[in-house]
Formats: sequence, structure tokens, C-alpha cells
Amino acid sequence: MTKTLLPERPLAVVVGTRPEIIKMAPIVRFCMEHEVPYSIVHTGQHYSFEMDRIFFRDLELPDPDVKLDVGSGYHGDQTGRLLTGIESVLIHKKPGAVLVEGDTNTVLAGGLAAVKLMIPVGHVEAGLRSYDRTMPEEINRILVDHLSHWLFTPTEEAQIILRKEGIDPSRIHITGNTIVDSVYQNLPIARKRGDLKKMNLESGRYMILTLHRQENVDNPLRLRNILNGVDKVSQDRKIEVIYPVHPRTRKRLKAFDIHCPKGIRLIEPVGYLDFLFLMSESRLILTDSGGIQEEACILKRPCVTLRDNTERPETLRVGSNALAGAEPEHILEQSSIMWDRDGQWENPFGDGNSSEIIIRKVLSDELFN
Repeated sequence: MTKTLLPERPLAVVVGTRPEIIKMAPIVRFCMEHEVPYSIVHTGQHYSFEMDRIFFRDLELPDPDVKLDVGSGYHGDQTGRLLTGIESVLIHKKPGAVLVEGDTNTVLAGGLAAVKLMIPVGHVEAGLRSYDRTMPEEINRILVDHLSHWLFTPTEEAQIILRKEGIDPSRIHITGNTIVDSVYQNLPIARKRGDLKKMNLESGRYMILTLHRQENVDNPLRLRNILNGVDKVSQDRKIEVIYPVHPRTRKRLKAFDIHCPKGIRLIEPVGYLDFLFLMSESRLILTDSGGIQEEACILKRPCVTLRDNTERPETLRVGSNALAGAEPEHILEQSSIMWDRDGQWENPFGDGNSSEIIIRKVLSDELFN
């Protein structure tokens, strides 16, 4: 990158959750390698920076320049605190542009704070839609898309969605998804340090479960049904399910007096590299996470999504993923279908150069310079 492209004002990268850290890591790395001035703002939406420090260390990222430690709370209260905190940071830092990623309250607050200060916003992973307005994430992603100056879509499908919503096509850029960059950069490291024997596991002889979304874990009937359905898969295939249980879900399990079936082994959350390795060696992945649907597709591991909809329809199209909802029999049925998938699907999310495309697009825009 030539020096003439480098801006005088920094690029502010705002993150608040671990998936955001993972997906923005390649962008930060690119800035580091090409001497693009940047600043990392960590809001601490779900965890304090101290709890997320392992992610920054594993991904070889510098500590954030700003740590807000907003913490959890009701959506309105949390978003208000995020908006106030981020606005103060942006007034002080005076960045030339703000980049946010995904669909969290941090993304909404970061976008709102920036646009009200007349700072251009770039939305990484724009154009995703579940068409389920009961999901807080759906509201966030719609609002941020419509206030952003740059909309960086992972796929053609996402671009079409934005065009149909009336967004100026000149603001929309197909870049691929930075999760591909992250997986390609980190999988070799994860495999070098990974050790299944420590967990008494064999490659291809276990399944992975993640479960954390509000609509699943805050509903005791739905949560119990999902766990029973996953256990049916375990009993049917006679292999264990490994579940790094999310703190939110652990609290709900205790509050609802739900005991995990014997086919599901609860473990503590693990770092990104360890989890990437576990996914890469698993036989099947069951999840309600959008990001893991993408990672499973990239890793060529069949995925069953424990939701009624997905904002990653590309995974359904290429055959790497199936929707199973929360009914036990349907979870078993869809898992049986995905069990025989051989991973010979295309990766629709790009070739691993998304971070470079995004940064070059921002730096070449007159609005930033």
C-alpha cells in the first residue's frame, strides 16, 4: 500500500463481543502490516476486556486503545450506555471513519454515535436478514445498514437484499466475509497446538454443540426440547456431543432446573483457537450461532442450525447447513440428513482477502481522505 493512500486520521474499529473480535482481527492485522493508523475500541458488551484478553492474545492483536467495560443489561439501558461511551471516545479520538461488524448493540451504538458526529460508518457483514423482527439482532442490522456510508456485504445475496431496501448501490460493496480471512489465518496455528487426547476425543468421533441465543435459552420448553433433540442425535449415532456452555445458558439451565442429557458433555468455554480446532476435527456441528454456520461451511463440516430461520441462506444453498428448529424429532431428522454430507460444497464467503478489499475501499474514498 502506497504512503499516499494512508490517512492522517485513524480508523476506529469498534468491537464488543468475541465474534466481533474474531471477524475484525484480519482488518486490524492488515492495518498493522500496512501502517494504516487505527484505534481499537472495546466496549465490553458481554465481558470485560480481562475476560476477552485471551482472544486478543491468541489472535496476536494489540490491547484495545479504549476499554469501556459497559457490561450486560436490558437492551435500552445497555445501548444507551454504549452510545454515551462510544460518542465520548469518538469526540476525543477524532477518527476519519468508524468500522463496525455484525448485529450487536455495540454495532448499533457505534454506528449511531459516529453518524451523529458526521463520521462515516462502514458496516462489515452488511445485508444479512433473518426476516424475524423478534430477534434484537435483526433490528440492529437493519438500522446500521441504513445509516452506514459503506456497506460491505459478504455475498451477492446480501447485496440484492440491500438494493431491494432502496440503499444506494454505490454504497454497497461485495467483499466476502472476514471470517474466511480469520479461519485461513488461524487454522494452521490451531492445528499445531490442538490436542484431542487431552479431552479423550478422537477425530470425527464427536459432535460440537453451541447454544446461546435469547430465543432459545430464555424459553425453558424450547431449551429443554433442543437438548433432548441433540441427545437423540447422540444416541442415534452413538457418539458424544461436546458443549462449551455459554455463561448465559449455564445460568438458564440452573434457573429452569434443566439437567443436560447424558449424551452431552458440558465443558467450560474455550479460546477461539481451541474451539476452531475442535470444530475442524468434529463429525457434525449443531449451533444457533450465525458465525459458526459460516465457519462450519468454510471448514467443510456439516452443520445443523437450531433455529427456525437463518440470515446465512448461502449455507443452505450450498448444502453445508440445515435448519432444524427446536423440535427433537426434527433435529434428529435434519442431523441424519447432514451426517452423510461429504464437505464437497463451495465456500460462498470469499477467498480470504476480504479485509484488504474493505480497507482499500475505505482509504480510496474521498469522504475519508
